[in-house]
Amino acid sequence: MKRFAYTLLLYALLPGALWHLVWRARRQPDYLRHVPERFGYYRQARPAQPVIWLHAVSVGETRAAEPLIRALQKHHPDHRILLTHMTPTGRKTGSALFDDSVLTCYLPYDFPGAVARFLERFRPRVGVLMETEIWPNLVNACGEHRVPLYLVNARLSEKSWAKYRKFPDLARASLRQFAGVAAQGADDARRLRGLGATAVSVAGNLKFDVAVPPEQVTLGGAWRAACGSRQVLLAASTRDGEEALLLDAMAALDVPELLLVIVPRHPQRFDEVAALIERRGFRYQRRSAGFAVDPGTRIILGDSMGEMPAYYAACDVAFVGGSLLAYGAQNLIEACAVGKPVLVGPSTYNFADAVEGAVAAGAALRVSDATELMRAARQLLLDAEAMRRMREAALVFCKAHQGATQRVLDLIRW
Repeated sequence: MKRFAYTLLLYALLPGALWHLVWRARRQPDYLRHVPERFGYYRQARPAQPVIWLHAVSVGETRAAEPLIRALQKHHPDHRILLTHMTPTGRKTGSALFDDSVLTCYLPYDFPGAVARFLERFRPRVGVLMETEIWPNLVNACGEHRVPLYLVNARLSEKSWAKYRKFPDLARASLRQFAGVAAQGADDARRLRGLGATAVSVAGNLKFDVAVPPEQVTLGGAWRAACGSRQVLLAASTRDGEEALLLDAMAALDVPELLLVIVPRHPQRFDEVAALIERRGFRYQRRSAGFAVDPGTRIILGDSMGEMPAYYAACDVAFVGGSLLAYGAQNLIEACAVGKPVLVGPSTYNFADAVEGAVAAGAALRVSDATELMRAARQLLLDAEAMRRMREAALVFCKAHQGATQRVLDLIRW
């Protein structure tokens, strides 16, 4: 009955979901492509090989899934990987990472008929959901179709835990159907067990196993050389409202030799952030126009996709966005993986374990606001020894937390 009520609610929300696609398409027209797939209708033929299905909502989950997908391809060369997404950027990332070696499409909305059509079309031997994807009708349909289902790289913040606890019966019924749950950390495992998950283990975070592409490091080195003697502060994956705080703090600090590189999290905001920089009166350049840095340039707007490792490789200090305001932070592991000192704001619930671990290891510093961030960055950039210690600590921190891929691989059975 709980799932029936949930399904009725989904149908009631369907007009809003369709309007959401139209609204997002104003900035990203790809939201109106492949719409039938969101209801379980596909043009792709069923692959001739047995299918291993893995679901990664968007860009971050897709990148995190890369080492696991590579391992599955190596250990099961006679199978075809099906990678599903919910966003166009996630889908593009999957296609860019794997070319034609992986089949990509959208996972349908969680309507009973739609998920049944999806499973009947592709007939996966096993399903792997990344992070926190608990869809009651999908989970139930997998049980009916005898598809063992795993939740891996699972994380559940206090905030998300509180939301799921409002629907305890529905959460419990879904979680108990998973063949296995591989949590990122002990706190995630505890919360998942508290909601009713039974086969829970702690496997660590797959993002520590993501290899930095050498060509991205080379590109970042070329960018760094183009900056000359300028010191580079990267503001990575910034969210709405954070850029204004950073620009105001930079103006107040008045350090002309500092070059600030801002890379917004969402590509649809590139023009919006460019307009904001212009209104603040800063001289800036767009990455899309090249990376030859003029002497008077104060800001580089990173308006490109798929180059975040290069941005990290090019900077001296990295601030991880989504943490100044209440967004829960983005992933700081990418910065640590190339040995960069990291600054994070107060809101880090999405990556709580990784942030606390990095701070404890001496690889990251937590700041309270944008003003403190700029001051901390300036102090670090003037202290070569402190920079060296943090760079070394970042690399050691990442190496110490690798191995989640093998633990997840050992868990998955069909």
